[in-house]
Amino acid sequence: MKKQPIGIFDSGIGGTSIWKEVIKLLPNENTIYLADSKNAPYGEKSKEEIISLCIKNTELLISKGCKLIIVACNTATTNAIDYLRKNYTIPFIGIEPAIKPAALLSKTGAIGILATKGTLISELFEKTTANYTKNITTIEQDGEGLVQLIENGELNSYKLNELLISYIKPMLNYGIDHLVLGCTHYPYLIPQIKKIVGKNVVIIDSGEAVARQTKAILEKHHLMLVSPQKSKHLFYTNIETNVLSEILNDVLVKFTVEKLDF
Repeated sequence: MKKQPIGIFDSGIGGTSIWKEVIKLLPNENTIYLADSKNAPYGEKSKEEIISLCIKNTELLISKGCKLIIVACNTATTNAIDYLRKNYTIPFIGIEPAIKPAALLSKTGAIGILATKGTLISELFEKTTANYTKNITTIEQDGEGLVQLIENGELNSYKLNELLISYIKPMLNYGIDHLVLGCTHYPYLIPQIKKIVGKNVVIIDSGEAVARQTKAILEKHHLMLVSPQKSKHLFYTNIETNVLSEILNDVLVKFTVEKLDF
């Protein structure tokens, strides 16, 4: 079982930001990544549709022998993680917006949360927000349109930058000092976001925390591969492979990208 791959899925290429943190911390592990770009963004779908897509992705990863699954999508986690854990025996790692550290570290008492609609309206998000932001002002913003532009390879486009400005400037007017990125696609926008928010706003995403949690769960279940080996990393996408390949062009490990109908 230790040599079996870690499975990761997302509504497209965004979860590769999580994958990069995982392989940095766990370089010996094999991985299989599913980019469900055909159905992106999940954030605009109903809870029932999201659960159905998560079942499809989970069963494909299980069929390929994965020993653990990372749900590398905030919307999928907040809407479907409870269902997945109740109906499958494989361990799952979920992704939630890092509201807790932002709220605890805020000096101004105001934090911004940029996420998809599907995450912002979920029960899990509301519960987490209620638990940690009692004395904090939270400015929530639906990042409508951002995921699709990233999926189209338009990371540096004028349209994307203008959208970011329109979403983030109102948060700055409220005096936020932390901005939580509540979608795994959004870390790829950090260079642009930094230009908008300046040096006084801390940008927080969940990548490192997810990698640490993955390591902890592997150790707990005695599944971690500790002996050095030439790891294998396989990426599947259900659209053309060019954007996924491009987003991985800074990766130093060997990997394979294939188109698969799922």
